[in-house]
Amino acid sequence: MVFNIQRYCIHDGPGIRTIVFLKGCPLRCLWCSNPEGMDFLPEISYNKNICRKCGVCVSACPRGALSFAQARGIEIARDRCDFCGACAGVCPADALKIFGRSMSVTEILDTAAKDAAFYRRSGGGLTLSGGEPLAAENFTLALLKAAKEDYALDTAMETSFCAPEQTVDRIAPWVDHLMVDIKLMDPLRHRQAAGADNAVILRNIRRVAAERPAEKSFTIRFPLIPGLNDDERNFEEMARFITGLDRAVAFEVLPYHEFGRGKYANAGRAYPLAEKNIPPPGKEAVDAAEEYFRQKGVQVVHT
Repeated sequence: MVFNIQRYCIHDGPGIRTIVFLKGCPLRCLWCSNPEGMDFLPEISYNKNICRKCGVCVSACPRGALSFAQARGIEIARDRCDFCGACAGVCPADALKIFGRSMSVTEILDTAAKDAAFYRRSGGGLTLSGGEPLAAENFTLALLKAAKEDYALDTAMETSFCAPEQTVDRIAPWVDHLMVDIKLMDPLRHRQAAGADNAVILRNIRRVAAERPAEKSFTIRFPLIPGLNDDERNFEEMARFITGLDRAVAFEVLPYHEFGRGKYANAGRAYPLAEKNIPPPGKEAVDAAEEYFRQKGVQVVHT
């Protein structure tokens, strides 16, 4: 189940890349910027800010899941929507979207292969993101194997590593560039902020760091969120963990942002951090965090 494919990207792996976002994630991070990737089933999204209030979508819906009020715009009976996409297909403002459609390995890779010339010139390729790619273990494995064996693509993956060890063991060898999040070191705080314990995540990182070939890159990413994980205790435990791994890994600080806030509203959900009113960290805070980790012997990078 794919909820987005972005071409001509210059982040999340080297060179120019195509990023494939797979739907479904075992975590529920409070700051998630891709809430449309959390659930494994399709979802409907409505952006009232760009809606023209023309009402065309109401008559197009075969299940009568949409209604129209001039003051409020479109209202969606989400329990009646079967995600057929008829409403999105007629919306002149693109205010309605269906996130999530089934795609085959060949469909995805044929799309990615359209930009093969850009990959060759820039050292780019295919990046899997989400959601959580490891949650679709068999499909992700088939996709990565075909990308390498049949399309000769450079591969990268963004992941939380919140997956069984055998899943990681099957998939990691097919990824040229691994990018793994560490959010919080304390297991209780991690559960409160991300909805699950971090024991399997840290265990997977240790194992892969010990076994991963030197020619395959490994980057740990840290989402810096003021008041939530920017305390010295978390920094200290994270630096100790990273420098204690069996191989050197790159480390990147990703400043918190609120790009996902509007997506929650469009999906009919409340933004989990709305009441906390957390400001994005400024450049000084990001620089200070990076300098802290450098002083502890961590290899800080920018991708």
